[in-house]
Amino acid sequence: MSTALRVAAEDRARRLSQADLKRIRNVFSDGGKLSELALEFGFTNELDLLRGIGDAMRLPVIDLASEAPDASLLSGFPVRLVHRHGVFPVDKNDTTIKIVVSDPFDVHGIDAVSAATGLFVESVLALPHEVATLIKTHLGVGAETLDGLMAQAKDDDDGLEVIGDLEFDESEASAMAQEASVVRLVNDILVEAVNARASDIHMEVQVTGLKIRYRVDGVLQTQAVPTELNRFQAAIISRLKIMAHLNIAEKRVPQDGRIKIRVSGREVDIRVSIIPMLHGESVVMRVLDKDAMSFSLAGIGMEEDVNEQFQRLIRLPHGIVLVTGPTGSGKTTTLYSSLAEIKSERNKIITTEDPIEYQLEGINQIQVNHKVGLTFAASLRSILRHDPDVVLIGEIRDFETAENAVQASLTGHMVFSTLHTNDAAGAFMRLIDMGVEPFLVASTVEAIVAQRLVRTLCKECREEYTPTYDEVPGDFPFDEVAYGATIYRPTGCRSCRGTGFSGRLGIYELLKTNDEIRKLAHDRVGSDVIGKAAMANGMKTLRQDGWRKVFGGLTSIDEVLRVTKAD
Repeated sequence: MSTALRVAAEDRARRLSQADLKRIRNVFSDGGKLSELALEFGFTNELDLLRGIGDAMRLPVIDLASEAPDASLLSGFPVRLVHRHGVFPVDKNDTTIKIVVSDPFDVHGIDAVSAATGLFVESVLALPHEVATLIKTHLGVGAETLDGLMAQAKDDDDGLEVIGDLEFDESEASAMAQEASVVRLVNDILVEAVNARASDIHMEVQVTGLKIRYRVDGVLQTQAVPTELNRFQAAIISRLKIMAHLNIAEKRVPQDGRIKIRVSGREVDIRVSIIPMLHGESVVMRVLDKDAMSFSLAGIGMEEDVNEQFQRLIRLPHGIVLVTGPTGSGKTTTLYSSLAEIKSERNKIITTEDPIEYQLEGINQIQVNHKVGLTFAASLRSILRHDPDVVLIGEIRDFETAENAVQASLTGHMVFSTLHTNDAAGAFMRLIDMGVEPFLVASTVEAIVAQRLVRTLCKECREEYTPTYDEVPGDFPFDEVAYGATIYRPTGCRSCRGTGFSGRLGIYELLKTNDEIRKLAHDRVGSDVIGKAAMANGMKTLRQDGWRKVFGGLTSIDEVLRVTKAD
């Protein structure tokens, strides 16, 4: 018998005493979690402890990840009991209803279900967080608040704290936004987004009502919400405006703000953008979880050969290094990681950003403010009077900023910035089109990195397979498969919430400027010619780097096809 099977068998063989059950019940009543008790009682994980509780109480345990109950069983079931006691119907006949419970010691919930349905109740156990996920999936995020069941729990700790003082006025909208149910509802939406690792929250007002979507690993996922949410729509947006220190009375023009919250001890910044749409105000919030970020070139997905070259480039004494790609492709993370690699007590780094996404220790950061004339170009002119060694410009958007960046590099500074182009080679013509002289572009730009983000396969459930010729594009390198490369595809499990993916990493195209590339840029040659010259000198394209990630077991073929085009 393998070690893993032997340990699992030993766990199942253990028997919990009545004293053990009493201790576990007390932890449950105090809001504790199974994961905190598993090791205490000698179990390897919370699922094995739950099985131990089930054995002691003669209650079966089900896996909700593989045995999803029929949503039609909710018809006629008292929803208030779902939220109040953490139960959900999984089977039913004329005389008996079977429910899954998150708290095996809550006998009042079983009695309440029996009294409300008039049926004999059978209980089965499941992990509490899986029961909570099941409830949110079928009834929607915030449903318990809308049901009014949490109104009396005004002072309960829901794991979210707003950092800073909030200002209220005497208006009706302000009064609605302060209602306990609305406060709790907004907190539910924000906490759920943080726990789901969402990078953005989209709240869209449509003719049918309010729609909520979370962007997780770069892909939007629609969240189930109860229909009753629609009548709270105005109050929810007013609450968010108050938290972001915006004008709640202004509904005609776009507004931008920032919310700082603490979720279960973690500080999270949320950038809020509100725009008036046809059916009301639409809200998009960018979630910036400081504790979840780690700025390191080794951790963002650069292959070893690309990383070695890039490490040398960012340590040059002067010049321009550009990172290109569409919005949300991880450009800022790459630049922050570069600064983290080179910062020291011997150099001074100043950044100008719009907005500052993360505060970096040991680096001087300037927030662009267009209202008072503090643009990228204006701030860059001032930065150079502060004797920096390295300058980061959040984005080169216009001729004035581009010209100042070039002048900064010519006067002995290392300049990092971002640019919106589809590939690395296109950056030269983009700068020239802005009005910068070709000879200046050719002489100052040292390298361009184009990048995209792909979702990484969940290591718990990825499945090995061999694709057929019909399943892949013509440029797929089948030779690697012939040489024994292993390819995986997503399946979906409990760990990845059924998506098959967990997290993201970058794919990169690093174009180093040499004499040939400088001459081509000086002669205003098209980006396709520059790209071919760079490939002849050893540059791996985005597509090629994507295939390397596939053969490394990190991502899937479909992910590479989603974010890149054929060379």
